[in-house]
Amino acid sequence: MKKYMAVIEKCPETNLYVGCIPGFPGAHAQADTLDELNQNLKEVIEMLLEDGDPKLNGEFIGTQLVEVA
Repeated sequence: MKKYMAVIEKCPETNLYVGCIPGFPGAHAQADTLDELNQNLKEVIEMLLEDGDPKLNGEFIGTQLVEVA
């Protein structure tokens, strides 16, 4: 079983959740709920993996808070 970390944002214009897998070209989706987004991302990743293992352009490390005065 492969695991990928998704970055999720909520679009203020559409009110949809938008998710992408950092460094995985084409691995992105959107949905009305977080559960639906997870399912959509899973389906996209499964479809992309049909072409073989991807050459990842990067690796998700984490998040960092940046404070600006």
